Amino acid sequence: MASGEKLEIITAPRGGTPSSDSSSSPAHANADKQHGPDHNDLDQAYWYVQQSNDAVEATPVQLAALRRKIDWRIVPIMFCCYTMQFIDKVSLNYAAVMGLNKELNLKANEFTNAATWFFIAFLIAEIPNAIILQRVPVAKWLAVNVVLWGIATACTAAAHDYPTLLTARIFLGIFEAAIAPALILISSQWYTKSEAAPRFSIWYAGLGLGQIIGGVVSYAFQQVQHPTFSGWKIMFIVLGVVTVIIGVVTFFFLPDTPMQARFLSEPEKVTLLKHVAVNQTGIRNKKYKLSQALEILGDIQLWLMVLLTILISISSGVITTYSATLIRNFGYKPPEAALLNMPAGIVSIASTLIVGYGVRHTSNRWAWIAGCCVPGILGGGLMSFATGNKAAQLSGIYLVNTITATLIVIYQWTGSNVAGQTKRVISVALVTGSFSVGNIIGPQTFQAKDAPDYIPAKTTVLATQAAAVLLSFLLFLYYVWANRRKGAPSVIAESSAVGVETEDNMWEDQTDKQNPTFRYVY
Repeated sequence: MASGEKLEIITAPRGGTPSSDSSSSPAHANADKQHGPDHNDLDQAYWYVQQSNDAVEATPVQLAALRRKIDWRIVPIMFCCYTMQFIDKVSLNYAAVMGLNKELNLKANEFTNAATWFFIAFLIAEIPNAIILQRVPVAKWLAVNVVLWGIATACTAAAHDYPTLLTARIFLGIFEAAIAPALILISSQWYTKSEAAPRFSIWYAGLGLGQIIGGVVSYAFQQVQHPTFSGWKIMFIVLGVVTVIIGVVTFFFLPDTPMQARFLSEPEKVTLLKHVAVNQTGIRNKKYKLSQALEILGDIQLWLMVLLTILISISSGVITTYSATLIRNFGYKPPEAALLNMPAGIVSIASTLIVGYGVRHTSNRWAWIAGCCVPGILGGGLMSFATGNKAAQLSGIYLVNTITATLIVIYQWTGSNVAGQTKRVISVALVTGSFSVGNIIGPQTFQAKDAPDYIPAKTTVLATQAAAVLLSFLLFLYYVWANRRKGAPSVIAESSAVGVETEDNMWEDQTDKQNPTFRYVY
C-alpha cells in the first residue's frame, strides 16, 4: 500500500457470511467451494470487519495518528517484558562475580552447566508453546509466564548448592520460553511488515537496557554486606518482584488482539485490521492444520533461518553468559567488571535501533544482518588474538554486542515471511527455539581447562559470525528465486508486498507457499 493511498474498508465477501441467503443457494455454494474462500478458514479479524458498520476511509495522516496511539500502548509493555526477561536470564552472569560460585561451592563446569540447562529447558518448552499459542489468548499466556518466571527468579535466592541452583534455572528457562514467540505474534498483529521492523527493534532494545540496568544493579548489591544474606540473593529477590509486577500489568493492559483493544474505537479497530490485511498472515485462527505443520519439513527458508539463528546465538550465548567473567579476568575487581559491562548495553541498543529503522526504510534485511556481523567478526578477532592488550579485548567484547541486532531482524523476517496460522506459530517457536540451541553450544565452549583466556570460545565467536554472513546472503538468493517462481519481480515494495490482492488471499488461512499472491520480503 503506497503511503499516499486511502484505506478502504472491505465489503461483504463473495458468498457472504455463513448465514447469508446467498450462501444457501446450492449453485452458489458450489461456486464458492470452487472459487471462493472456505468460510471455516477465514481469520477472526475477517468476520469482525464484516460485522462492523464502521466502514470508513483513513488518510495517511489518520493512519499515522493511529500508529502512534498503538505504539504508546503496546510497545512499552512489550519493552518492559523483554527487558526483565534479559535481566533475569543474565542475572546469573552478574551473580558469578558477586560470589555465587564460591558460596554455592560450584566446581569445575557446574556454573557453565547451570547456564546451559536454562537453555535446554527453554528449548524443550518451545514444543508445547508451539501448540498452546494457537489455542489460547497470546497476551494472557505471555503475562502468566512473566509472573511465573519472576517467581522462579526470586526463588534463585534460596539456592544453597548446585542442584538447587540448577532447579531454579530450569524453571526459569521453561517460563521464559514463551517471551519471543509471543512478542513476535503480538507485534505482527498490529503493524504491516515494514512498520513492524522498528517496533520489533524498540522492544528488543530492552536487551541492551537490561545489560545497563544489570550492571548498575550488580554494582549496587555488591555494596550490600550481610553475614547471612548475600547481595546476590537480595538481587534475585528484587528482580523477581519487579518482574511479577510487570507480568500483572501485562495481563490487564496488553490486548490479545486488535479486536479486543479497549483503547481503540470501533472505527479505529476496523481501520487497523484492513491496514494490516496486506500482510496476508492473519490475526487469529484457532484451527490446527496438520498439513501446514508438515509443510515446515520441506520449507528451505525455515531451515536456513534456524541455522542462521543458531550461528548468531552461539556468539550471543558466549557474551551474555560470560561477559562479566571475561572482564573480571582482565584483572578488574568484581564491582568494576559489572560497571564495565554496561557499555555493551549501549552498543546493543544503538545497533538494534539503527537496524530496525534501517529495515523500515531500506528493507535489505540480509544486508543489515551481514553488516552487524562485520563488527562481530572484528570483535571476535580482538578477543581471540589481542591477548596481551586489555583495552583491545574489552573493545572486542563491546563490538561483539552488535550481533544482538541480527536476532531481531531474524525474528521479524520469520514473522513477515511465514503465513498460515499453524505453520506460523510452529515456525516462530522453531526459530526462537533454535536461539536456545546456539546458547547451549556457546557456554559449552567455555571450559575450565581453558581459563583464564578461553581462546577456543573466543575463536568460536569469530567463526560463527563469518558463517552467518554467508548464510544471510543465501537466504536473500532464496527469496529472490521464490518470488520469481511465483511470477513476481525480484524487487518488491514492502508496503504492498503482495500480488493481486483478494479477500480470499488476505484473510483465508493459507500458507505462504499456498497463497499465489504472497510475496517474500528480504
